[in-house]
Amino acid sequence: MFEILEKTLLTALGAASLTQKKAEELASELRQRFNLSEEEGKKLVTSVQEAVKQRQQDLQDAARDEVRQAAERLGLVPRSELEALEQRVRQLEERLGQN
Repeated sequence: MFEILEKTLLTALGAASLTQKKAEELASELRQRFNLSEEEGKKLVTSVQEAVKQRQQDLQDAARDEVRQAAERLGLVPRSELEALEQRVRQLEERLGQN
């Protein structure tokens, strides 16, 4: 359940990241409107892309944290903890079987 929720949130964030084309369109419009040079337009696109990437990373981190907190509130355990417990049970069963 935890993984499905996390993947859903990350997919939604990924859909919001279709900004390359939008950034280029915005830069083109601003170049025309404010008579920017090609170099200034490229700088603007780069700046917007970097800001979007950072914002997307921030949103992904926040989504992961929220999913983890929700899982904790529900009493769900991470897969790694479950697998560690399963390994310990197997080891104990092997010891008991040898006695």
